[in-house]
Amino acid sequence: MNLITESKLRFLLKKGIPNPFILKGEDKLTPAAIDFLRDRHITIKDHRLADSSLSTETTPTIFMVPVGVSNRHVHLAPEDVDILFGKDYSLTPLRELSQPGQFAAKEQVSLLGPKGIIQNVRILGPSRGETQVEISKTDGFQLGVYPPVRLSGSLEGTPGLTLIGPKGCISLHQGVIVAKRHIHMSDEDAKVYKLKQGDSLLIQTSGERPTIFMDVVVRVNPNYQIDFHVDLDEANSAGLKTGDLVKIVGKNGEFFT
Repeated sequence: MNLITESKLRFLLKKGIPNPFILKGEDKLTPAAIDFLRDRHITIKDHRLADSSLSTETTPTIFMVPVGVSNRHVHLAPEDVDILFGKDYSLTPLRELSQPGQFAAKEQVSLLGPKGIIQNVRILGPSRGETQVEISKTDGFQLGVYPPVRLSGSLEGTPGLTLIGPKGCISLHQGVIVAKRHIHMSDEDAKVYKLKQGDSLLIQTSGERPTIFMDVVVRVNPNYQIDFHVDLDEANSAGLKTGDLVKIVGKNGEFFT
């Protein structure tokens, strides 16, 4: 296996990194190397997955999509930050996330449901309009709540639970969801694939547990970095981890072939 690291890519900068960056044979990119290329807007293509029998009219250029595995987390409205951590409190960035302007905060809360509690749940910033808790189905069994699978922000009719912080607690009447799998992409990426906001994709994984994820919702924004988001349950079922690469094999219920 030819492991391509960030250090190797930095060395290549002296001569210039080709765009697109072609993977061949036993090449494998580390997660840091994927981020390095993505930050420089360098497309990753995998010739090992190419099939000369496919029609170029129906199949887009092979463009590998990095995976972002999303563990349980909380988005807080500004007023709820004040209740949980104190008046005029500001969340403290711990590390940047794949999407520009978003970060994992140092602050954590506990989730209390009818049947159990989960402690040390990370808050993601910055604050947003309405508090939202994203958990997995497995987490729901532990807590005793059974949230629907929804896109972020679609909170009507969802269950609630109690958030416990160092300065106070909040009883949510709604706001708990299992995040629907989706893919973030910029306007430029959407143009390459001839996609639009709300399209449904088929995503293929590789490895020991190859899987095809259906109904992956496209979310388009000029500021997005391309990223395929799944929760921990789905990632474990397919043997995925953050930084792995998957490919788009169809859209709106039909395979490209």
